[in-house]
Amino acid sequence: MMSTPQNYTEFWDFYVQEHSLPMTRGLHFAGTSLGIILLIFFIARGQWYFFPVFFIIGYGFAWFAHFVVEKNKPASFKYPLWSFISDFKMMWYMLTGRMGREVERVQSKGAY
Repeated sequence: MMSTPQNYTEFWDFYVQEHSLPMTRGLHFAGTSLGIILLIFFIARGQWYFFPVFFIIGYGFAWFAHFVVEKNKPASFKYPLWSFISDFKMMWYMLTGRMGREVERVQSKGAY
């Protein structure tokens, strides 16, 4: 396994491998989606001070998935910005039906 990604492209491959199980990706999707819905709800109600709930819900689901399902350490601990960006990229790939192919592509490289 690569010890330190040198750029976002390398990080993305690492991120995909760390999210290889469908249940992990599903829990990420559910947590981030619920967090976004709550964020919109709180902003619409003028309760902007509840903004941190977005992160608590999103990361709660994600960290549970990593520790219990995938049995690895969340990439957000070491790479918070790239992980945050990648959560949304993964969601987009899931919505467009491309995430399965991404997992196959990275696993076929065998680098992780």
